[in-house]
Amino acid sequence: MFFPPLIFLMMLAFFVVALIMLPFLLLGMIGEAFLRLGLSPGLIFWLLILTLLGSLVNIPIYRFASREVYGDQVISYYGMRVRLPRAPQTHQTVLAVNVGGALIPACLCVYLLHEIPFGLYLPVLVGLVTLVVNRLARPVKGLGIAVPGLIPPLLAALGAYLLCPPYLRAPCAYIASTLGILIGADLLRLREIPELGAPVASIGGAGTFDAIFFGGIIAVLLS
Repeated sequence: MFFPPLIFLMMLAFFVVALIMLPFLLLGMIGEAFLRLGLSPGLIFWLLILTLLGSLVNIPIYRFASREVYGDQVISYYGMRVRLPRAPQTHQTVLAVNVGGALIPACLCVYLLHEIPFGLYLPVLVGLVTLVVNRLARPVKGLGIAVPGLIPPLLAALGAYLLCPPYLRAPCAYIASTLGILIGADLLRLREIPELGAPVASIGGAGTFDAIFFGGIIAVLLS
């Protein structure tokens, strides 16, 4: 399934932000913390680009009955806008996993967890972000579960600054932001999806993708 998690202009703005970061990454002005974990500045940049491109791809994993299915309209949430895909003929919601908003960030988190000699501060930080995101997440008719894009990554960055060793703040912020959003907003509130009439409910897609992407940007800047 191919459709963007945000309208075209917002996706273009995210792409421009990633391009602006490229010279800073290549000049070594930021990204030192990720270098210590085996991620080169070029790789960080391409991970951001792949996250954007992967956000267009949703892998269906389940179908369930939904009451009233909304589709082929623009939904606004927390200042973001997304055009819903055309609704199916039957009252069904497709549960999918977004490649750029869930699979790629989750794989990077697994790699970082393998490389980081983390202590108690990391699960505490992930738990804190998960709790706050779960409280902030709001059901949006026709869309799914949405969270304000900047609050989770900023909270993760602040928590990493206060709790984590300086050389691990960037990866810890990325892990806490990503897992906190995916668990707190998407997984823990899956039971609400059938009531929202979304044609497609995408884990890591529309509603949470902007927060996950901002989390990657802020984590790199924090390094």
